[in-house]
Amino acid sequence: MSGGIPRLVIAAPSSGAGKTTVATGLMAAFAEAGLAVSPHKVGPDYIDPGYHALATGRPGRNLDAYLCGPERIAPLFLHGAAGADLALVEGVMGLFDGASGKGELSSTAQVAKLLRAPVVLVVDASSQSRSVAALVHGFASWDPEVRLAGVILNKVGSDRHEELLRDAMESSGVPVLGALRRTERAGTPSRHLGLVPVAERRAEAVESVRELAAQVRAGCDLQALLALARSVPELPDRPWDPAAALAAAGGATGSGRPVVAVAGGPAFTFSYAEHAELLTAAGAEVAPFDPLRDEQLPPGTRGLVIGGGFPEVYAPELSANAPLRAAVAGLAASGAPVSAECAGLLYLSRTLDGRPMCGVLPADGRMTGRLTLGYREAVALTDNALAAAGTRLRGHEFHRTALEPGAGASPAWGVTHPRRGVEGYATGGVHASYLHVHWAAEPALAARLVAGAARAAVPAAGGAR
Repeated sequence: MSGGIPRLVIAAPSSGAGKTTVATGLMAAFAEAGLAVSPHKVGPDYIDPGYHALATGRPGRNLDAYLCGPERIAPLFLHGAAGADLALVEGVMGLFDGASGKGELSSTAQVAKLLRAPVVLVVDASSQSRSVAALVHGFASWDPEVRLAGVILNKVGSDRHEELLRDAMESSGVPVLGALRRTERAGTPSRHLGLVPVAERRAEAVESVRELAAQVRAGCDLQALLALARSVPELPDRPWDPAAALAAAGGATGSGRPVVAVAGGPAFTFSYAEHAELLTAAGAEVAPFDPLRDEQLPPGTRGLVIGGGFPEVYAPELSANAPLRAAVAGLAASGAPVSAECAGLLYLSRTLDGRPMCGVLPADGRMTGRLTLGYREAVALTDNALAAAGTRLRGHEFHRTALEPGAGASPAWGVTHPRRGVEGYATGGVHASYLHVHWAAEPALAARLVAGAARAAVPAAGGAR
């Protein structure tokens, strides 16, 4: 039965313990052993799922109870894990850390409980020996509904260090399922928003993932981990389905299959897999393109989605692609629906760090030294290309850039924010904002965009790619 998919949650006491390293290595090791592995990530992060996808050959999917609601976590999990032999879920931050001020909401612990999945705790053992047992005991006893079923000791210094750690753990009641040595051989480089995405370093990332798999095979009891994953109960939920979600939201599928172009490539790597699935279910022909390479939009484009990423890193190349900038500006001027988030917002601006962008929005972007990070409550203040007035949902901000002015006369959203109450631009067919939202929580967004694309009078002049 689909609800009995073998599954594990890979968590940690805090950020920096090595969750991503261990989770990605496990995914790759099991995939190399011939299992179909479904990768998942707790929270809104876009970058780790890219490494998960590289390790498994399947889309990395997010499970965020704040953005999508706790009731959708198991259905989204079952949808993504359909046909898999094993599902591995990488946690976020510390095991019990969730949305600020919201208790356990969106924490790894909450997701583990919703999935009825055992938790394997990755512990940074680099500066402790017997204390590791006390730490694990505390995490194992904090919430009796969370099944902490095993530990992987990470950053172990030597054979003697490992012996001390294992001796200490014998009294904890939690089995040690692996011990990994400190190493830099499989390091993944970071910069201002976390790891460098796979799309920017694919050859090196492939080698890193291969090395992670080798380390995990050498240091972890894969058979014990697999047996633990297979010990799970059935989930009673039904898999999420994009067409059913659209129907339930009152978003009818359209006709004529309008082309909706979706930006990708190294500069625009942030997207949720469910967005393209919802666009397709709503009747669109989804056409990916790379703004760093393609000088025209895909032929027949009637709608455009530009997600998040790192336009600030590629500002010179994006600016140099003047034909595509003109095509995007032309599409926006025609009234066709354009949805842009964060990186997309900056790409539509007049300039980014002084370099010309598409000029669709009367605003200018720049890099700053300040990280803007956090969940937001949002409401659509007017009817626009993406949302009907009054639509309420939750989003997430994550950037080190600023846009001036940050909102137009018709903002994209009213938001709960410590310094501002409105966000972005909603004018003509354009909806552009710093806010990342998950359309699975509000499928009507996809239906509205596709309906607008179907109504677009004349396709943009795309030309050959």
